[in-house]
Amino acid sequence: MSALSILYVVLFYVAMITLVVGVTNKMLQYKRVPAPLKIAVTPAPLTRRGVVYRFFTEVVLFNSLFRATKWTWLFGFLFHASLLLAFFRHLRYVISPDAFIWPLANNLLVQSFGHYAGFAMLIGLLGLLARRIFVDRVRYISSPSDYLMLLLIMGIAVTGLLMSYVAHTDIIQLKAFIMGLFLLDWQNLPGDTVLLVHLTMVLFLMMIFPISKLLHAPGLFMAPTRYQVDNPREVRHLSPWGAEIEANDGRNT
Repeated sequence: MSALSILYVVLFYVAMITLVVGVTNKMLQYKRVPAPLKIAVTPAPLTRRGVVYRFFTEVVLFNSLFRATKWTWLFGFLFHASLLLAFFRHLRYVISPDAFIWPLANNLLVQSFGHYAGFAMLIGLLGLLARRIFVDRVRYISSPSDYLMLLLIMGIAVTGLLMSYVAHTDIIQLKAFIMGLFLLDWQNLPGDTVLLVHLTMVLFLMMIFPISKLLHAPGLFMAPTRYQVDNPREVRHLSPWGAEIEANDGRNT
């Protein structure tokens, strides 16, 4: 193996461990934070079934964002939908043809439309970047990291498009390298400049993900404003630590 390939093997493992451990730690941290009050954002569902439906509309359709601002919803939905499509298209580079999910990854529609997902992703990102620059109230609360995060993802999209249409790389060797990471059968990585820039930015994104605002993706499922049922009049809300204190008080009396 070349020294470059060894370097990227190490970087991939470091980035993956950082991503998994970091996100897991954050989710456990969110879970430990007490929610002593009913703080569901209204209009909120009155049943658990309603909570599931609310999550579905939020995760799939960005319902609350659509009600708030149509332009932000348009660019945000365009970015996330194209990102999901690009994810499924990239799956064929990390799984074998006998995997159960292979038919989805190698689906004609996924591969055909996924080929152009980078353009849609770039349009969505440009719209979100313009929003941070030109909308006063958004620019006021934006930090440098917000701009850098958008530019980083834009860089990933641009280099991905360059590999698709301008500077082609050895896809077969690239897949062998990625598969080797999972099978511990390390292979050489193609040394194309655009590919290395693309992978470097992806690895950097993976490493900073647990400490960035991108945590809104898994954090949405840990938000009491979303997962709580709006029934404070019918059922008394008592967090686990509150129940323990109440039980101890009862034993003391």
